[in-house]
Amino acid sequence: MAYAIGVAKPVSVLVETFGTEKVPNDMIASLIDEYIDLSPFGIMSALELRRPIYRQVAAYGHFGRSDLDLPWERTTLAEQWAEDAGTEPLLAAAVTV
Repeated sequence: MAYAIGVAKPVSVLVETFGTEKVPNDMIASLIDEYIDLSPFGIMSALELRRPIYRQVAAYGHFGRSDLDLPWERTTLAEQWAEDAGTEPLLAAAVTV
């Protein structure tokens, strides 16, 4: 993502899946644009960044932790995106928000 000073939404969003995609990268970018608010406020809200959870993730990392309820680990959009893209959802999809 690329942001410009004074502009809330990104001026550019690049999707690169390195050949692992099941749908075209431009469709993935369209789904991101449709479903995710990439403004700073939207990101802070969706990922609950004002919630006091950072002491818990200061040790042992903050990705792939099933012992904590981390908003960026949720896959709530995976099924909807798969339906919109005309494909089956992956069990290990990492689509958060």
